[in-house]
Amino acid sequence: MGFNIVLIEPEIPNNTGNIGRLALATGSQLHLVKPFGFELNDKRLKRAGLDYWRHLSVHIYDSIDDFFVVQKEKNMVFFSSQGTQDHWSIAFEDEMFFIFGKESVGLSKEIIENNQDKLYKIPLYSEHIRSLNLANAVGITVYEGLRNIH
Repeated sequence: MGFNIVLIEPEIPNNTGNIGRLALATGSQLHLVKPFGFELNDKRLKRAGLDYWRHLSVHIYDSIDDFFVVQKEKNMVFFSSQGTQDHWSIAFEDEMFFIFGKESVGLSKEIIENNQDKLYKIPLYSEHIRSLNLANAVGITVYEGLRNIH
């Protein structure tokens, strides 16, 4: 059991390290799509992932096109503050792919436009913030998915 957590062009090593740790804790796999805003040997990435990183199943793709070619038949959902459906309405399934954009701008306009029917948001209850931290958003989604399929 577990999910596939996909980070498209992650920029912050600490977020990626924390998400890797979460992936391992939940039996999920981590998919990283280049370009990255850091090197995979960045000490901040390793520090956030602690000594767990070596046990993690990590898949690396050279580009978003490469990712979609390899994983084209998979069950995917996409996350954006521009989503019109709440994450609670997802029909979670084991091994589902959760797609997240980079910290600074989220998913590309093209991905959002091409996946409107599979685009979800995590509700925010304050007008004073635009979005959640990426690692928090992934954690909320993964544990909501686990709760649903248990």
